[in-house]
Amino acid sequence: MGVSEILASIDREIAVLQRARALLGGRAAAAAPKKAAGRPKKVAVAVAKPAKKKRRLSPEGRRRIAEAVKRRWAAQKKAAGASSK
Repeated sequence: MGVSEILASIDREIAVLQRARALLGGRAAAAAPKKAAGRPKKVAVAVAKPAKKKRRLSPEGRRRIAEAVKRRWAAQKKAAGASSK
């Protein structure tokens, strides 16, 4: 007996067992569709969101922020120096 004959025999047995299961379990259980595994697919969004413009910081704004940070650091350093004495 060759490999192909063995596989054909196994396939026939599987078909017989599946028919027997369908008869014993009822047709409703055999006809019920299987649920797909995993997360359900996203529904396509019909309304497209407008693209947000990238916000740019001007050199003047960047300079003002840098100065404010330096003042903040100086105040923190001064407060830390006064509390350690």
